[in-house]
Amino acid sequence: MRIILIGQAAFAEKTLDKLLSKGEEVLAVFCFPDAPGGKIDPVKQRALQLGIPVHQHKTLKTPEVTEQFVSLKADLAILAFVSQIIPPPVFNAPQFGSICYHPSLLPKYRGRTAINWALIRGETVTGLTIFWLDKGIDTGPILLQKEVRVDPNDTTGTLYFNKLFPLGIEAIGEAVDLIKAGNPPRIAQDESKATYDPPCGDEHAKIDWSKPANELYNLIRGCDPQPGAHTIWQGKRVRVFDARLRPGNVSAAPGEVVDIGADEIAVALEGGTLAVKRMRGEGGKISAAEFANQVDLKVGDRLG
Repeated sequence: MRIILIGQAAFAEKTLDKLLSKGEEVLAVFCFPDAPGGKIDPVKQRALQLGIPVHQHKTLKTPEVTEQFVSLKADLAILAFVSQIIPPPVFNAPQFGSICYHPSLLPKYRGRTAINWALIRGETVTGLTIFWLDKGIDTGPILLQKEVRVDPNDTTGTLYFNKLFPLGIEAIGEAVDLIKAGNPPRIAQDESKATYDPPCGDEHAKIDWSKPANELYNLIRGCDPQPGAHTIWQGKRVRVFDARLRPGNVSAAPGEVVDIGADEIAVALEGGTLAVKRMRGEGGKISAAEFANQVDLKVGDRLG
């Protein structure tokens, strides 16, 4: 099958390798322009190594891009980790249209930070969807879906890299096989069950220590590694990573440091204790115990 790949980062790179291992013909790779002074995108680097043409556009909503897509005479376009808007003249150019990977069980959690929000809301099961592109945001007909279990200590990072990333690569390969076999599924999404969330940013990641322990813990792991749930110490923003919830009532006020160990600190919650292993202030991430030492954070001090 003649395929155009649109994507970025390691996910698109591994998708490219998967397609080639299956004997598919990748006609071209479309990815973001290089950041000034930044590292070359892995999918660009891999494509160039293999002699596959690479096109980098700030936007795909131009006549130039449409002409490129039409001229390639592709059977299919695959979106693998894409945050750009793809206009209809582009995604409809291939013979069979375009399919896209999305890390949620659509129609729930539409939007580009779906994993964050699934964790923040305490989901115990999530998954991925391969869907047919249409003019909406994550609204197209479903080709296939895969479920994954959310473990109690999963973060956005572990859920993506350990589960949704590798399963997604396999799902894209399966989707291509379904299309090649003929009459692939096009299941309309149930709009009555649809949810859409904005990009998860600092405005959503603020820690309110008075919240119930489970709710606060879900926020912290849902924001790990990005954007990083944050609190305040000595008037400065501090981010919390690699945390664990220990249930059980404590006598200290929520947000109060109750212990500082060799590599972590413990903070009282409403209905539990939060063991924090990594923190970041104005510098890079360091162990929570090292951070406490640097900023003179002691047992009995209260964050936030």
